[in-house]
Amino acid sequence: MDLPKPEITELNRPYWDALREGRLMFQRCGCGHAWLPARRECPSCLRPGAHWECASGRGTLLSWVVYHTAYHPAFAERLPYHVALVQLEEGPRLLTRIADGHGRLSGDAPVELQVGWEGEVPLATFRLRPAND
Repeated sequence: MDLPKPEITELNRPYWDALREGRLMFQRCGCGHAWLPARRECPSCLRPGAHWECASGRGTLLSWVVYHTAYHPAFAERLPYHVALVQLEEGPRLLTRIADGHGRLSGDAPVELQVGWEGEVPLATFRLRPAND
């Protein structure tokens, strides 16, 4: 079974286009708040007109969960799998996965972007990086 595909819209197209090029983009408001996924207005002050910024690709693993039940048939063959919460150095948080993290995940672990591919769809995944890097 095929994995669910993202709905690419004019609002989120800069995010998906950047991933295809190996970069990660996020939105930032004039008030300074930064976020993912894309929105028309700032979730902090509700002003429209955010701009896109390129992330460094570095962040910190905040938390994760390991799924032992597939809530979509396409994930059944991947069990067990994890979903991680990463905070980028620039502030936004995103749900993702750590590509090399099975059994080695720890809170506050430093991570870096590794664009993964599911067929023709690029995904923002991360890999662990050395703590002194």
